[in-house]
Amino acid sequence: MSEYTPLSEVGEFGLIRKIKEKIELRNESTIKGIGDDAAVLELKEKQVVVSSDMLLESVHFDLTFCPLKHLGYKAVAVNVSDIAAMNAKPTQITVNIAVGARFTLEAVEELYEGIRLACDNYKVDLVGGDTTSSRAGLVISVTAIGEAAPEEIVYRNGAKVNDLVCVTGDLGGAYMGLQILEREKQAFMANPDMQPELENKQYIVGRQLRPEARMDVIYDLKERGIKPTSMIDISDGLASELFHICSQSKVGAVVYKDNLPADPQMLETAVEFNIDPLTCIMNGGEDYELLFTVPLAAYDELKNHPDITIIGNITQESEGVNLATKSGQVFPLKAQGWSHF
Repeated sequence: MSEYTPLSEVGEFGLIRKIKEKIELRNESTIKGIGDDAAVLELKEKQVVVSSDMLLESVHFDLTFCPLKHLGYKAVAVNVSDIAAMNAKPTQITVNIAVGARFTLEAVEELYEGIRLACDNYKVDLVGGDTTSSRAGLVISVTAIGEAAPEEIVYRNGAKVNDLVCVTGDLGGAYMGLQILEREKQAFMANPDMQPELENKQYIVGRQLRPEARMDVIYDLKERGIKPTSMIDISDGLASELFHICSQSKVGAVVYKDNLPADPQMLETAVEFNIDPLTCIMNGGEDYELLFTVPLAAYDELKNHPDITIIGNITQESEGVNLATKSGQVFPLKAQGWSHF
């Protein structure tokens, strides 16, 4: 007898009951979660921030090398990252999934275990969603809801000339992690008995499989009394996101090549694959770090911050968006990040 349970055996409502059993509500703004026709939220003197993302099998993830628990966690993290980029606090999520006949109850529970772990980490409530069947692989759609006082929200269009350009963490790791995973998949397909060669690659592989939304930095900036003038999360690549800020703020920017933060494991792996590390940093994407601008007065407060790097400054719109080298050469930047179509 199989140890796995077909979804047809429990049905949609049985699956929802299974999911609800492990859900804990923690936010005062959540009045009613899973179990009725709609969730009920109550916010007092706050504005609501809403973001939604869809992840499709074979487009955004490959189950050959992406564990379901990691995928569930990532689905939440990438949405929380959008809320973070608005300088808001995430409070609730809804999750819609479409699954094929090959998925068992245990597989779906594994996916939701990752979702639950992310909810615990980011202190958000899972308040609803939908489940249905799919003939085109696994589809996950998450909507994240956050809240902030009107004066706290940060948009992409607030950057001012002479502002500092900052990023959190390090860049390019998720892209190189994907290259490693793709290489190991090809090797496995050629020889299913082989063991994956992931020694000394755990950090960058983790950056791809289980990214973290940088809510820690959002809370830290608030404690320091620093409000960014503009902000965006780095999902499509640093260059692409910088162009978004500059075009919406009607400014230019210069970033300094030597200031761009990179992990040694990413740099070594890029050389191994004969890929320019700068390409990984500028155009790789999926790092889910934050790119933001702050007034020049914040320099002393942030110059030695362990999780924030000042990479450049905002210039006049007429000067364009540029990369400067240590020798003083300046090159116009091109946005070549992830294309969704």
